[in-house]
Amino acid sequence: MNLRVFLSLLFLSNITFASYKYEIIAEDLDDAWSMVFIDENTILFTELPGNLKILNLSDKSITNIVNIPKVHYASQGGLSEVILDPEFKSNNKIYLSYSAKNKNNKSTLFLSSAKLKNDSLENQKVIFEAIAPRRTSVHMGAKIAFMQDGTLLLNSGDGFDHREKAQYLDNHFGKIIRINTDGTVPKDNPFVNTAGALPEIYSYGHRNMQGLIVTSSGDIYENEHGPKGGDEMNLIKPSLNYGWPAITYGIDYSGAVISPFTEKEGMEQPLLHWTPSIAPSDMVYYEDNLYPEFTGSFLVTALVSKDVKKVTFVNDTANQESLFSDLNERLRNIEISPAGFVYLLTDGPGGKLIKVLPKE
Repeated sequence: MNLRVFLSLLFLSNITFASYKYEIIAEDLDDAWSMVFIDENTILFTELPGNLKILNLSDKSITNIVNIPKVHYASQGGLSEVILDPEFKSNNKIYLSYSAKNKNNKSTLFLSSAKLKNDSLENQKVIFEAIAPRRTSVHMGAKIAFMQDGTLLLNSGDGFDHREKAQYLDNHFGKIIRINTDGTVPKDNPFVNTAGALPEIYSYGHRNMQGLIVTSSGDIYENEHGPKGGDEMNLIKPSLNYGWPAITYGIDYSGAVISPFTEKEGMEQPLLHWTPSIAPSDMVYYEDNLYPEFTGSFLVTALVSKDVKKVTFVNDTANQESLFSDLNERLRNIEISPAGFVYLLTDGPGGKLIKVLPKE
């Protein structure tokens, strides 16, 4: 056996570096973007080109789900997030976020509900269409999370070319949206009685949001890409303005100054910001005990730094540690299985699903 074949076989089984072993569950994924566990043995995951698939962990088989919404797969857009309804075991209901063309042939963000039955989607309904049209599918946001009261949160990115609109309440650029599962607006949303404001808006002044979680205590956290520097992690509260682009710790990709200000009255400061950029992509809060060293920590996947940032807060000070950098992969998504195992999705064509095994 030559060295190249040996190394290939080694990588396809278990990789052992530092303190963790990595099991490669699946390979050659087509721009996989998000995943969710139906149960400990079954993963539902999306691929940006418009594929929704089920992976059986027992035999590693993958099944394609049919009758998927038509998406606009271009640049950063396509079929993005999938999550389960809290009552999925009884209603088989799921939610999908994706970019698609609106009636004016512009790309925008959509959120749909559907019933998963016999490897097909039934009873599909668009429950939200963002008033955030753009020429190209960039800075979509598209992360979804359930609040404890059963309402849905959705990240709607700033569209790159429309960043100034993140400061205005008459559009969905750079906003976190809150709706009911049927698409109606909760009566206690912060701007329902504000003249000229879209009632779905929960918070504003965001850029390209990639992580969105609600912890068991009900707290909402998100992370977002800055431009060149200034990536952020924020604690989200209703009605608050998170500053973009009026305040930022980053500069434009050209080196130009976007704003001379990092602080302004009435605008929130991030809990944590990263310069240089790490390009945060997803995030979980680890509340299990299978990896005791992670318990009570945020785990933030990163595309540019090719690692997971373990973040803990002590007296409002962020402590960070780099994890899994030995994989040398752009990490797109992170999920925790019902049994507490950490799973990672790598970014782009030819992606992998990787299971992190606890320290022995």
